[in-house]
Amino acid sequence: MDGTLVDNMRFHGAAWQKMLAENGVETDASEFLVKTAGKTNREIIPHFFKDATEERLLELGLRKETIYRELFLSERRAIHGAIEFLEASKKLGVKMAVATAAPVANMEFVLDGLDLRRFFDAITTAADVSNGKPNPEVFLKSAEKLGIEPKHCLVFEDAVNGFAAAHRAGMKSVGIATVNSIEDILKLDSVVEAHADFSNLKPRELIEKYLPEDETQTASG
Repeated sequence: MDGTLVDNMRFHGAAWQKMLAENGVETDASEFLVKTAGKTNREIIPHFFKDATEERLLELGLRKETIYRELFLSERRAIHGAIEFLEASKKLGVKMAVATAAPVANMEFVLDGLDLRRFFDAITTAADVSNGKPNPEVFLKSAEKLGIEPKHCLVFEDAVNGFAAAHRAGMKSVGIATVNSIEDILKLDSVVEAHADFSNLKPRELIEKYLPEDETQTASG
């Protein structure tokens, strides 16, 4: 969802940087995103606040997400071509899921704020998993919710951890280059294509090229 349906990762980076700075921690936003994108807050925050209580960790996470939503609100829009791609996929009867490390409030902020929830048959967030990406749990749970075998799923991703999770789940992936370059994405395992956005992507062509014939097919991302 983040960095795939919406080009919002720089706002996440700025929010992390501000929240950490408020608590005396300096970090490089771009480098931070490359290393942590796809992980959950409960995996990221203890790295910086090792002695914090569970209550304090939750408080820090809520603060970061509040900053993020404030920063992104005026820029909140679907990535170029995404809505058209989702509409075309829906017309083909493709089952689709959102598999995100985002907390529920951020999922609602994007999917409901942009009226995208209507396209998806299943949604899996950080609240549904014990491990963020690169662990494949979020993708495997999404496939299970859809009733689809992992090998029949196609993931749309932007983050290195996400591509690794797709590979471990046994799924092919299409890269959206909002965080990493197309060239770098194409070097990663399981990646079959990489694009700047969805404007040149056609769901029927992707299904015919990458998903097994005579099987139920789905897109997950």
